[in-house]
Amino acid sequence: MSQEDPSGYPYQPYGAPYGEQPPPQQYGYGYGYPPPRPGDGPSANAIVSLVLNLLALFSCCNLLGLPGAILAGLALSKGRTEPRTARTMVIWSWIMLGLGFVLSAGIVLFLGLSGYLDD
Repeated sequence: MSQEDPSGYPYQPYGAPYGEQPPPQQYGYGYGYPPPRPGDGPSANAIVSLVLNLLALFSCCNLLGLPGAILAGLALSKGRTEPRTARTMVIWSWIMLGLGFVLSAGIVLFLGLSGYLDD
């Protein structure tokens, strides 16, 4: 809190040369933790890819969800040390997830059109 006289000018500390003002107060700086840097922590893209690959593996029997989940897990572990490699692993993890869904849909479509799903 700065001390001001009624005229609106800030308080001039003792010993300061005449005419020099103290530096302005910077409110909001220096309190709490600084915001995280962009490279800190796991990537949200890798976490979402890991969760969706595991969900696809256990709910849809998407067998390509296993290598996709492994790639996403490795990307989380290498995120800080090798960001370019981690980014490539996440991209391949998403490719595995999409390819697994396309293959599953293709198999169901093939079985349906061939008459194997008829009762």
